[in-house]
Amino acid sequence: MAIVAKKLQDVKVSSINELKELFSTSEDFIFADYRGLTVEQITVLRKRLRAKGAQFKVVKNNFARIAFEQLSSPDVSGYLAGPTAIALAPQDANEAAKLLFDFTKEAPVLRVKGGLVGKTVYGAAQMEAFSKLPGRLELISMLMSVMNGPVRNAAAALNDIPARLVRTIKAVGDKKAEGEAA
Repeated sequence: MAIVAKKLQDVKVSSINELKELFSTSEDFIFADYRGLTVEQITVLRKRLRAKGAQFKVVKNNFARIAFEQLSSPDVSGYLAGPTAIALAPQDANEAAKLLFDFTKEAPVLRVKGGLVGKTVYGAAQMEAFSKLPGRLELISMLMSVMNGPVRNAAAALNDIPARLVRTIKAVGDKKAEGEAA
């Protein structure tokens, strides 16, 4: 448990305020232990997360804990122990979680500790299961496909009626043409 000082220095207060401002831009956070990653690996991970609209920020645990408390977030202090980096996902936490778990295959030293999605705290196993779910855009495309199915089938059925009539008239015309030719 961290010791809470009676009086905070101005530098620390400004650092906490910066973290609060950063945390307020996102509702979803994924906590990871980055110990053992090289600078190149962290740079690659940050670039990949940036491409998905997320950030990977190394934080001081005590400052992050205070910032989360001041933002009235659920208690995540259990994940703020040891070297901690936070992936902030303002758009789709699922994509960021997928990327982090995929990156652990390349760099096994990266360990996802848990996450805060919305107002719910998840452990590492739950975050891994969450990462395997379809993302927001995938779900929207699935929904649109399901919604388009009946309309597409109705349009095909309605289009088939005049097409059958045309084919029947053509067949009758062909039969008559064969009868006259014979």
